[in-house]
Amino acid sequence: MPRFLPLVVALVLFSTQFANAKDPMIFISAFAGGDQGAIHSFNFDLATGALKPLQRTTSVQNPFFLALSPDKKFLYSIHALKFGSKDAEEIAAFKLLGNDGKLELLNKQSAKGSAACYLHVDNSGKTVVVANYSTGSVASLPVKEDGSLGEPASFVQHVGSSINPARQKEPHAHCIVVSPDNKYAFAADLGLDQILCYKLDSKLGKITPNDPAFAKAPAGAGPRHLTFHPNGKKVYVINELLNSVTLFSYDSEKGSLKEEQTISTLPNDFKGTSYCADLKITPDGKYLYGTNRGHDSIACYSIGTDGKLTLISIEPSLGKGPQNLAITSNNGWLLCANMPGKNVAVFRIDPKTGKIKPAGEPVSMPSPSCIMLVE
Repeated sequence: MPRFLPLVVALVLFSTQFANAKDPMIFISAFAGGDQGAIHSFNFDLATGALKPLQRTTSVQNPFFLALSPDKKFLYSIHALKFGSKDAEEIAAFKLLGNDGKLELLNKQSAKGSAACYLHVDNSGKTVVVANYSTGSVASLPVKEDGSLGEPASFVQHVGSSINPARQKEPHAHCIVVSPDNKYAFAADLGLDQILCYKLDSKLGKITPNDPAFAKAPAGAGPRHLTFHPNGKKVYVINELLNSVTLFSYDSEKGSLKEEQTISTLPNDFKGTSYCADLKITPDGKYLYGTNRGHDSIACYSIGTDGKLTLISIEPSLGKGPQNLAITSNNGWLLCANMPGKNVAVFRIDPKTGKIKPAGEPVSMPSPSCIMLVE
């Protein structure tokens, strides 16, 4: 065998892999009413980080949050004529039409609450869960074979309060996430300082309270969003009111969480007003990123073998009020929706350090609130 043949084979394999790399589509919601409210789709260039506009779907109002089915065939969106009013809002189901960002509206169903702010699809694709902020409740909806939504199968009203008189007089469910093992759904309630746990029956599209029913967050923390580590053993919760991230260990047999660490998202010398919003982990499980609205920054952490966080740096978000984050499956890119800043910023992730570096100027769009990658 010629000595150069292994090198040639390696180059061919590398070239084939690169050629087969597919630039993902991205859906970004514009949180606004009237003609401004829409779901924008983009092509994302994995080589440069550039966003190329594709389509704009205007059949939803105030589409605050999005969720994608596991098979990537269906997209679900909040739909609210008057976000946060007394009337229950709706969840819209869409079918993805090809790879050019077009969406076909399938149907809409009630969210059973007001200021619906978070959606998640279980791993079977048969259940959508929703958190309602203003009314402090959660609900679940079965998904039909065609991707459309059935009527809500379960509804739970949260009850209680916590120590912050301005923000915690009543329950405020801010997110609900299905566990990777598809056994439970965890809801972070900002008003209660609790992460409530529900058993999930994906065949029926139902959730029921677990025992233990919840885990406590630090008093006054205001838990907002949560995410599981890719290993399925750790849960990270970002606390809106105390500007911190809390690490919990996850017991998959009991459906319980145990607090292990809480770490600040802000510089020690910061004296202003700021509130956390979102957090995301790189698919390889090495780094976590969280947003600060007010300080207008992204806190970057490394994740240890024990799951604990170590601050790497705190970088400008390149816009006002960083609301939502997304990370590409190749661990290379971080996208940030600066909602009141009306732009989407793209950052390259250094795989060795976890530090982020801006990739060009942010892309302008009306009030971006949620980023959903289709890879």
